[in-house]
Amino acid sequence: MSLERVREFVSRYPDLQIILFETSTHTADLAAQALGVTPAQIAKTLVFLADGQPVLVVTCGDKKINTKKLATELEVKKIRFADAQKVEEATGFLPGGVSPIGLISEIPLFLDKSLWDFDIVYAAAGTDNSALPVSPDRLCEITGAKVIDVCC
Repeated sequence: MSLERVREFVSRYPDLQIILFETSTHTADLAAQALGVTPAQIAKTLVFLADGQPVLVVTCGDKKINTKKLATELEVKKIRFADAQKVEEATGFLPGGVSPIGLISEIPLFLDKSLWDFDIVYAAAGTDNSALPVSPDRLCEITGAKVIDVCC
C-alpha cells in the first residue's frame, strides 16, 4: 500500500522512476551500497515531533540534525524524534521506508541545504527496499518543501 501511494504520486512526473531492490535499503549505508553511491547521496527522511506535531526533515544520509537549530528554525520549544508508531501514524510509512512523497496526511516538509551538494539524491519510495532518484531542486518543486540549514 505504501509503495502504491508513492507510485501514484510519481506517475504524475514522467521524469521520476522508482528503483526496487531485492535487499533491504532501510539505512543510508545499505541504500548507498545497493545503489553504488556514497551514504551522503541518500536522502534520509526523518520524522520529528515539534511541540508534539509531526514534521519531516530530509537530509543527506551522512548528516546529523542539530535539534537546537531545528527548534529555532521552526520556532518551537521542544523537538524530539518520533517513535516508530508516530512515524507510521503521521506518514503511513514504516521507519526505514519513509518517503517525502505519498504521505497519508499534510505534514510540514523541510529539505536541508546539504542535499544540494549533489545533482541527484536517492529518497526512500515507501518501503525498505526502494529508492527514488531525484534532483534536490525537483524534490523541492514537487513537494513544496522549505529549504533549511539544520545539520551539524
